This record gives sequence, structure tokens and C-alpha cells, in this order.
Amino acid sequence: MKKVVLILVDGMRPDSLALCGNPFVKEMEAHSVYTLKGQTVMPSVTLPCHMSLFHSVTPQRHGILTNTYVPQVRPIRGICEVMKAAGKKSALFYNWEELKDLARPGSLCYANFAAGHDYGYETANKILTDNVIPFLKTGLADFTFLYLGWTDEAGHAKGWMGEEYLRSVDESFKCIEAVCRSLSDDYLVVLTADHGGHDRSHGTEMPEDMTIPILFYHPSFTSKDLGEASIIDIAPTITSVMGVAADGDWEGKALAI
Repeated sequence: MKKVVLILVDGMRPDSLALCGNPFVKEMEAHSVYTLKGQTVMPSVTLPCHMSLFHSVTPQRHGILTNTYVPQVRPIRGICEVMKAAGKKSALFYNWEELKDLARPGSLCYANFAAGHDYGYETANKILTDNVIPFLKTGLADFTFLYLGWTDEAGHAKGWMGEEYLRSVDESFKCIEAVCRSLSDDYLVVLTADHGGHDRSHGTEMPEDMTIPILFYHPSFTSKDLGEASIIDIAPTITSVMGVAADGDWEGKALAI
């Protein structure tokens, strides 16, 4: 495996996978090294969690504590900057505009933004999926990030684990399946969430907010339980798979996959 696709479904609780009714969930788990007990960071809010995922440190270290980006006082390189320094290319596909700051200027080869607030997140998810599949087939990027935002929107609008929320998880897995089935064996797929949710909110230390799924999927894998894992372990695991050294400031560990 020479390339990685990181797919993040915003606000996707681990217990929603079994309840959403999508048959690809079981197929994916059968070929994944994974945990349904992964832990995110506090505050369990979208931008701080994404910054921790990409930079492998807690929000207290990178300094992003809300959904408003502020420049890091003590800058840490994220996945895209580390890939750039290693001579590899990174691409972002996203429908929540605040995520533009996950990568520093000069670190990307490609970016695709489809505004969820304009198209609606259900439609924006499909737009991004339709756009990322032909891009991945070109092999022009070594690391590609795909963000699917509808699940979080459904949780806030209708409530986590409700009918609309579970439908959004099901539809997200249709996007995930389409991406996975389009890939060559060169690709490892990493699937995760930034946080969970409860009622119509998130951001607390409740298990419903803090627990996330983390799956490393490849058709050649057999099912294996990772046990304990953190969102800050994802970046060093990705770089390890790709033969790139983790940044010296990163606090996560490379998981054994």
C-alpha cells in the first residue's frame, strides 16, 4: 500500500454503524483493523478535533479550542506539511469551509470544496464523492482526505441516533462504498469520525460525544480489534504506512495494523 485515503464522517457515533442498516458496514469491518472504542479530544468539537487528527496533539497544544481558526502560537506541522516535506502530494475534499485551514499554504496539490450550507450537506456529500473517485483513479495524490458533513448536520437538526441521523449514516456509507470499490490495491482506506453526539449537540466529555470509530480498511485485511486508540494516533499511523517519518512534535503513536 503506497497511498492513503482518509474519510471522516462528521459526528458519526460507533453504535450508528450497526444500526444504520447499510450492508457495506459488515463487509468493511470484515476487512479492517479497527476499534469502535476510539477516543477523540476535548473539546469534542469539529475544528479542534480535526486539528488534533491532522497534527497529532491535543487542542491544548495546537490552540484551536472552538470552530474558529486562530494561528498556532507554537506551530506544528500537520499531515499535509509532513507529506510535502517527504516529497509526497496531498489533496483535500470537503464541504465545511472551516476545514480549509487544516493544511498550510503550499502543502496541497489539489483541493475541492462543495459548500454544504449552499447545496445542503446530503447533496454536497454526493458531489464530493463523485469528484473524488476520478481524482483518486489518476493517482495524482499520495494522501487524500474526504470529509462528509451531513451526519453532523442531521444530528444537530433532528437528534443523534434518530431516524434522519441514521439515514445520513447509511447514505454516507453508500459514498464510502463507492470510493472503496473504485480503488486499486495501492490504497489503504482510513475511516473515522471527529466526535460523536447526544440529543442535538456535542462538545462534552460524555462517552456519546467522545467515542469514535477508527477503521483501517484494505481488501487483503482480516478483521482485527485495535482495542484502545485515540484520534491523535491516526496521523502517525498513516505516515508509518506510507514510509514517512512522523513529525517530532506529534504526541500520538503509530498503531499496529
